[in-house]
Amino acid sequence: MRWIDRLGMTQRVVVVVALGFALAIVAGYVTSLGTRSGWYAYAPLSGQAFTPGGTGEPGWVRMVIWLVATGLWAAASVRVLRRTADRPGPE
Repeated sequence: MRWIDRLGMTQRVVVVVALGFALAIVAGYVTSLGTRSGWYAYAPLSGQAFTPGGTGEPGWVRMVIWLVATGLWAAASVRVLRRTADRPGPE
């Protein structure tokens, strides 16, 4: 990744934060697949609430999705924020 080697430390931090936001959006979208949201039937005087049907994946699958996204972000962050051999960092 030669383009990363040409970035300053501030630019690298911006890349890491943007990557974190992007992975959070993707993981949020993937974990929300199969769930219904929005308006659903509710009759206030009947005492019954009709909740939406689909609940999506089980909780452990959503947790695995978030753990994978977090692991990818951590690995990419280490790669992006590492010092290059030809340019020493501040001491």
